[in-house]
Amino acid sequence: MTVTKMSWRPTYRSSKFRNVYGKVGNREHCFDGIPITKNVHDNHFCAVNSKFLAVVTESAGGGSFIVIPVVQSGRLDSHYPKVCGHQGNVLDIKWNPFFENIVASCSEDTSVRVWEIPEGGLRRNMTEAVLELYGHSRRVGLIEWHPTSSGILFSAGYDYKILIWNLEIGEPVKMIDCHTDVILSMSFNTDGSLLATSCKDKKLRVIEPRSGTVLQHASVKNHRVNRVVFLGNMKRLLTTGVSRWNTRQIALWDQEDLSMPIVEEDIDGLSGLLFPFYDADTHMLYLAGKGDGNIRYFEITTEKPYLQYLMEFRSPAPQKGLGVMPKHGLDVGACEVFRFYKLVTLKGLIEPISMIVPRRSDTYQEDIYPMTAGTEPALSASEWLSGINRDPVLMSLKEGYKRPNQLVFKAPVKEKKSVVVNGIDLLENVPPRTENELLRMFFRQQDELRRLKEELTTKDVRIRQLELELNNLKNVSPNNV
Repeated sequence: MTVTKMSWRPTYRSSKFRNVYGKVGNREHCFDGIPITKNVHDNHFCAVNSKFLAVVTESAGGGSFIVIPVVQSGRLDSHYPKVCGHQGNVLDIKWNPFFENIVASCSEDTSVRVWEIPEGGLRRNMTEAVLELYGHSRRVGLIEWHPTSSGILFSAGYDYKILIWNLEIGEPVKMIDCHTDVILSMSFNTDGSLLATSCKDKKLRVIEPRSGTVLQHASVKNHRVNRVVFLGNMKRLLTTGVSRWNTRQIALWDQEDLSMPIVEEDIDGLSGLLFPFYDADTHMLYLAGKGDGNIRYFEITTEKPYLQYLMEFRSPAPQKGLGVMPKHGLDVGACEVFRFYKLVTLKGLIEPISMIVPRRSDTYQEDIYPMTAGTEPALSASEWLSGINRDPVLMSLKEGYKRPNQLVFKAPVKEKKSVVVNGIDLLENVPPRTENELLRMFFRQQDELRRLKEELTTKDVRIRQLELELNNLKNVSPNNV
């Protein structure tokens, strides 16, 4: 197969997305005063759904992230409560696609944790996870929820293993052990029957996740793969990476034949990692470089030229990471087809960027909003593990996005694990982040000490009373004999 080199010269073909433009949210719609993590791990550190925005934050001693209701924009209070149960830096966070109050996180402390955020957001620091999942021997860098099953979570660790967790029982049920170095990214096809991974060993793999069988793999010297994404039902993969001349590059692959890429295209000579985002409803691909201020976007077709460059959103502020709003959270009245939440570390700012199709009409635009994957799972964890595949349950954004989800997340009851060092349970005792927190903790401990002393005194008195009663019984018993 010959590799096609793409030209940057625009070819004017008819496309409804040719004039899509990016619109930055007004200052009042931005989130300000957020201590965004300074961690250099190549992740987004941000996850969004229609209810909440979660962002990994800078913290001393352990890892934490904040969860803010998406409607609560503006400046954040410096004492805003955090999710702070991890003992190491948080490396990835992802919202469950079916339960909007459930978020998973993974950390350098080798654990994966599942949290249930109360309606309306946090009112105090949260240290108690619904599930604490231990199975990796080294730090866990990536997590991904299964796209159609309600209780399946994938985690990839620095032990080069991918664990599949069944959250109905709170245990790992499968291990994928075919990688020889750190896994850089994971992506599912539409029904979750295939998993694509990119790895530091320079190989691109397509895996059957339940058996762990590698169906296809590519090791191309000309294109060092960093990130991979499935292109919906097109039977195509797209990767971002680096050419042998250290230019940033994207490549398009046939998922059933990874011997050579279908198309390769050089992007530029910058060094930041390129994050790909694919919208299966519009067939649009967005490319955002870490440390760049711009987002390029393309339209993908099944025939040549395959990749059609559309336009570029430009901004002077560099992005550390980007969260993406699910389809049912978009403003269909404004013809919004995609929304990013951009992390600007230097300003402690998160700004929404809406990708909009310009239309004159105020009516619902059905041609740009086809039926899309909704908030209802297609199958349970046990059904998927038994070998069943089902496409996502689709919804219309015209009416369906306002329908409330009646599902309830039920975590299995498990014995609480503890990590005890010098008599202190590290899972219970999270170090204070601020002086106020330290004072509150000090006074709380003083109250606890006072209560324990009183309890001890009461117990001492009770012991003395019981000893006297016992002596009385002993003295009385010989006379009765």
